[in-house]
Amino acid sequence: MRRRAAIAGAVTSAGVLAVGWVAGQAAVAEPVAVAEPADDAPDAGGADGVYTGDAVDTLYGTVQVEITVAGGELTDVEVLQQTNSGSRSDQINGRALPQLTEEALAAQSADIDAASGATYSSQGYLTSLQSAIDAAGL
Repeated sequence: MRRRAAIAGAVTSAGVLAVGWVAGQAAVAEPVAVAEPADDAPDAGGADGVYTGDAVDTLYGTVQVEITVAGGELTDVEVLQQTNSGSRSDQINGRALPQLTEEALAAQSADIDAASGATYSSQGYLTSLQSAIDAAGL
């Protein structure tokens, strides 16, 4: 934010100088006042809070996640619902969902690869995650 304001000020000053020289006058650029963001304002994206993603139906059940945003960043993903077609789903989810959560937090995005061997769980997770991220404005 500060960088954009400083660049805008520099561009404005350069424009004033250029216009002055073109008109045959020696222009003197006035200092540009730059508004500083409040110290408690988030540095990036959405508002702090907890956001629930869409419940996504898959072949093996519904997947839904909830995200926590703090300081404009994705800080936690909690799985509210997961596929539930028996012990095989439990085994797959036990491996895949923590992996997806770790990757999503590292990427600060739902733009991550699906977990190998967990196609339906991954698709449901990523779709729900993206809807929560969209709701948060990240």
